[in-house]
Amino acid sequence: MLDPNGPEPERDETPAERSDRNWNELLQELRVTQTGLQILSGFLLAIPFQARFSDLDPVMVGVYLAAVGFATLATILVVAPVPLHRSLFRQHVKHRLVDTADAIAKAGIAALAVTVVLVAALVFGFVAGPTAAVLAAAASTVAFTGGWLVLPLTRRRWNGTDAGPHRSTADTPKEGRPHEDR
Repeated sequence: MLDPNGPEPERDETPAERSDRNWNELLQELRVTQTGLQILSGFLLAIPFQARFSDLDPVMVGVYLAAVGFATLATILVVAPVPLHRSLFRQHVKHRLVDTADAIAKAGIAALAVTVVLVAALVFGFVAGPTAAVLAAAASTVAFTGGWLVLPLTRRRWNGTDAGPHRSTADTPKEGRPHEDR
């Protein structure tokens, strides 16, 4: 019986099949991220058209503009694998595409985290004042760091797979079979 908490058994797939699987998994993750990012960006874009926007003090206006900037950056990065794929279509470099898109997606997720921290600071600052804004930003930063960085890194160590950013024992090639997804 397999240990449900242990590493997956090795997959019997070619490097091309592995690249296809990794690409599809990345796209699924980006779809989830993109939906939340679109909702958050829509919220941010509507704020200046609200009557009370002029009540924001200059610091909170700066926080708002930073949030819009990071939301824009996150959108660019989360969507970037699509045009990258289009430009590399049929070039037989999917393994490189997956590696590049993985790095871009991580940067996009980091930009999304910064956006959410700034939005939390903006909302708490507007409703409850500057001290609440700082506390909300700090709490959000700790939560993102713990949930999106520390937990995954710790979990990877539990599995004994500290081999790389997106490799697991399931991605280790069989003897005699080249591995293209590094």
